[in-house]
Amino acid sequence: MAANFEHYKIFYYVARYGSFTKAAELLYSNQPNITRIIRILETELDCKLMQRSNRGITLTEEGERLYRRVSVAFEQIELGEEEVRQSAALQDGSIVIGVSETALHLYLMEILRAFHENYPGVRLKIYNYSTPGAAKALKEGIIDLAVVTAADQKELEGVADHVVLVKSFYDVLIAGRRLESLSQKTNELKSLEPYSLISLERHTSSYDFYSHFYLQHGLTMQPDIEVATADLILPMVEKNLGIGFLPLELTQTALQQKRVFQIPLQEEIPERGIYMIYKARKEENQAREKFLDMLNFSQKESGKIRKT
Repeated sequence: MAANFEHYKIFYYVARYGSFTKAAELLYSNQPNITRIIRILETELDCKLMQRSNRGITLTEEGERLYRRVSVAFEQIELGEEEVRQSAALQDGSIVIGVSETALHLYLMEILRAFHENYPGVRLKIYNYSTPGAAKALKEGIIDLAVVTAADQKELEGVADHVVLVKSFYDVLIAGRRLESLSQKTNELKSLEPYSLISLERHTSSYDFYSHFYLQHGLTMQPDIEVATADLILPMVEKNLGIGFLPLELTQTALQQKRVFQIPLQEEIPERGIYMIYKARKEENQAREKFLDMLNFSQKESGKIRKT
């Protein structure tokens, strides 16, 4: 009788636990059958694999050599089985995520795509929030986690048990074709006050960020047009309704196509961050934990993960 996978599996369990009885118990078999299989394997390989004594099982030199190879294979099989079990357990889970529009487009969209491909049975509920709105929803237990923009970590202190910086980004000031001349020189912020400013509405992280930016330079930000979502700023600038601040990544195509133009500023616009925030949960939510694992893994790969 030729040795097969089951024979090597039995050998692995006997060698791992040093006991025929323990191997039989774990494999739902009996000791005589385990002994018979080991003898078949020894006959097939034409060598003695283990010695039995009052002190238990001792592997021979050949047995040690075989175990080193077999153990690697079975450990990988066990890891694969565990991954499959965990994946199967997520067929009917759900996650509620609060996200700011900027964070969605600059970071979260690709993560959502990958997660949905890996766990198509998990229901994703995505709600658009300003950063303050997401913090409030998280505190009230309306959402499981949030991905939002903030000037720095201090802005999010006390909001959640975990605050993780997942991405940094820079904004640029842009204008339409009628104001293309502004792109030909470096401008002081004060010199741009006569031009209409388009911004996100009050009570958003971006509005607060730029209000503070203006105040730092002795000015008061007075938008002429306030919009509910950031995706409205670019088309309005293109139509020459005013100038506006947007993340560089969201304007690159329009800049390359010369639909809009970057206005160089004398004052440096501070870097901003996208943060993942979530609270410790007493009740287990496997879907949420898997999603957090994917977020954390993506950041470890890029070397950008930081925690407060």
